[in-house]
Amino acid sequence: MNAFEVNRMGYGAMQLAGPGVFGPPRDHDEAIAVLRTAVELGVDHIDTADFYGPHITNELIREALSPYPDGLRIVTKVGSVRGEDGAWLHARRPSQLREQVQSNLRTLGVEALDVVNLRVGGGPDGHSPVPGSIAEEFGALADLRRAGLIRHLGLSVVDEAQVAEAQDIAPVVTVQNWYNVAHRGDEKLIATLGEQGISYVPFWPLGGFSPLQSGVLDRVAARLGQKRNPVALAWLLHQAPNILLIPGTSSVAHLRENMAAASLELPADALAELDDIF
Repeated sequence: MNAFEVNRMGYGAMQLAGPGVFGPPRDHDEAIAVLRTAVELGVDHIDTADFYGPHITNELIREALSPYPDGLRIVTKVGSVRGEDGAWLHARRPSQLREQVQSNLRTLGVEALDVVNLRVGGGPDGHSPVPGSIAEEFGALADLRRAGLIRHLGLSVVDEAQVAEAQDIAPVVTVQNWYNVAHRGDEKLIATLGEQGISYVPFWPLGGFSPLQSGVLDRVAARLGQKRNPVALAWLLHQAPNILLIPGTSSVAHLRENMAAASLELPADALAELDDIF
């Protein structure tokens, strides 16, 4: 992020909530241990949202880590709420965004939020950019930034035109879109953001609700004597220097496995094979 420096390997807290990112965690103590271990391993960038649970992941973060260590950046997002049945509902009217910011402040127990991403998009798959103006929504968050409730602003599930529109309203420090070794399309956006010193954070770097499936990935990992997840993450780190990762897990063992990607060097032939997956 161009407003401050963070390590490239972060942590995404979505999986700490219950099944379907709804309700309490399967193992509360393990969830707390994951968060504390992440910070012990050098994570200084945690991604969350008050609609995970809802409220669950923010409350776990507060329980595990408050008072927060110096340098820890907690990045949240607004633009959605959860129905009583767990449905993901768009909620992007200015009044709704203000309510969500206030809820994030309460559940995280802070006076100002480090970074708030406006989650837009949706589309047929629910997770892709949908063209259209975001000026009213982003402007509402810019007002809250000027009021001191938000330090920095970002975007999620957006296209290049929406990024440019937002930048005319207030500085954008990060963009979070769906991108991994098997789901691509943002290469031009990643490069443009890199030229501007803006981070790109791929969500679902390991596949999301459905695990990333690829025979090529499995073969490359086996040849390197590695597990598939660190290889998929290492590939992302090789794509551009402004890419930051937030792999999620509810297991300390898997957390340690994911973090190993930061030191994994992929040879040229392995990178070429992985590039061909798309």
